[in-house]
Amino acid sequence: MNVEAPKIRRPIRQLDAAAANRIAAGEVVERPASAVKELIENALDAGARRIEVAYADGGKRLLRVQDDGHGIPADELLLALDRHATSKIDGTDLTRILTFGFRGEALPSLGAVGRLTVTSRAAGAGEAASVTVRAGAASGLRPASLGRGTVVELEGLFSATPARLKFLRSDRAEAQAIGETVRRLAMAAPGVAFTLTDRSDPEAPRELLRLDPEPGELFAGLGPRLRALLGPDFLANALAIDAERDGLHLGGFAALPTFSRGAAVAQHLFVNGRPVRDKLLLGALRAAYADLLARDRHPAAALFLSCEPAVVDVNVHPAKAEVRFRDPGLVRGLVVGALRQALAGAGHRGAGTTGGAMLGAFRAPQPLPPAVERALWAPARAPEPGFAEAAAGWAAARVEPEPGQDPAGLPLGVARAQVHETYVIAQTADGIVIVDQHAAHERLVYERLKAARAASGVPGQLLLIPEVVELDAAAAARLLDAAPELARLGLALEPFGGTAVCLRETPALLGEVDGARLLRDVADALAADEGRGLEARIDAVLSSMACHGSVRAGRQMRAEEMNALLRAMEATPHSGQCNHG
Repeated sequence: MNVEAPKIRRPIRQLDAAAANRIAAGEVVERPASAVKELIENALDAGARRIEVAYADGGKRLLRVQDDGHGIPADELLLALDRHATSKIDGTDLTRILTFGFRGEALPSLGAVGRLTVTSRAAGAGEAASVTVRAGAASGLRPASLGRGTVVELEGLFSATPARLKFLRSDRAEAQAIGETVRRLAMAAPGVAFTLTDRSDPEAPRELLRLDPEPGELFAGLGPRLRALLGPDFLANALAIDAERDGLHLGGFAALPTFSRGAAVAQHLFVNGRPVRDKLLLGALRAAYADLLARDRHPAAALFLSCEPAVVDVNVHPAKAEVRFRDPGLVRGLVVGALRQALAGAGHRGAGTTGGAMLGAFRAPQPLPPAVERALWAPARAPEPGFAEAAAGWAAARVEPEPGQDPAGLPLGVARAQVHETYVIAQTADGIVIVDQHAAHERLVYERLKAARAASGVPGQLLLIPEVVELDAAAAARLLDAAPELARLGLALEPFGGTAVCLRETPALLGEVDGARLLRDVADALAADEGRGLEARIDAVLSSMACHGSVRAGRQMRAEEMNALLRAMEATPHSGQCNHG
């Protein structure tokens, strides 16, 4: 059904205060979690060191936020309920915003959509004062009992606008959103104590979260706060980030690529302590992991960008979830550069949870019957079972240690065996390392190709006999369109009539390759990255090339080759992660 706008000419008039407040409430208070966000930000702006949040029925029946901040003087309490009334700015300079909330719309918007009660006692005041708002109309001041700080209670959210209730989700979903909001704000304020309580059952309230204040400045207490909120696994598998450029500072933690997630749910970004979901920052985060993650995997990070307020506009979104930077290129460059440098420094390190999951796969989920147990492990109990004595059907080769070989001091140890002509098993000082020889060598070749491109271009080698490859029309067109860029990568080709392409030169680093297969894979890489920038497309091409120039699974390797592979991995950035994530 099409709904047409009325064609009747109406005179221009000023909306009354009630309508204006409800319109503002639609922008500021989308759901209970957004109301909690506004109230916590007000508490933080008031210098609170302890914030208590409670809700009932997913926040629909009750929202309550109490803080121990500096409070609101009694003679300003009624004014605080008017739109655009704020103590945070004077309106003369909107380029230096030093607080979370500054529009002065949170309290009047909440009062327009529910039953709002604000009780506050300012520092030095003899007693507290309280005021109640019903359907946008405020009662008179009355005395109240409260220590220093402010309590805001909102009952019957959207009771004044019942149509809005239909757009809320279940109590459970709204409660989860409140919890996520509290956690995000608590990340940026490790020096503040937080509690979150579910009061849906008045007789048995449930405390869902309790965070003690962490001493010191932001980054001093950030680690313990993130451990409490994101779990110990995140911090154990994350890299510390600390970078500065032209007045911008980036700090926090970024997880190893092997600690990736199936969705972008573990990406926490902050600008001057404000949680944001900014497209520029999210894109920079993704770009930093571009050739380290598969397309369906997402990095995990908690990053804090600090800058002068004048270089960022936080007033471009009603909920202040997005920001606009004066120099977006500088910000993107800082984020991408800092993360790539940290990831490169991680070398071959992989996530501990990945290793634990792999070892867990070797454990039987339940005890096996004794007869099966004996049959399964009987060969392993033979005297001195070496790889050479493995049962038929196994593809394994044992490596005898060379005189003077000592795994101590070598992060990836010394090769001791090759299994299934695919996996290198190395002995370290206190354990073993299992390496997929093809995936590892593919990363090494890829990094060498990238280094050569960055230096002076990838050197090529002329084919003794140029190879003519028949392709489909689209693949041939993509290759020929990218021919100038491919030539700088050591891949020289030219049209050969119809949909054929003549390959005259291949990258010298790859050695002898199957030209037809290489061109088809490069064409596929170009197709997959058509919507991305030139650098991303070239990286995808290099990744495809590296696959063709690396040691294949199924090849028997000598001891010196396996040890050379391990030493090269120790010296190469990102060697713990294959090109395909």
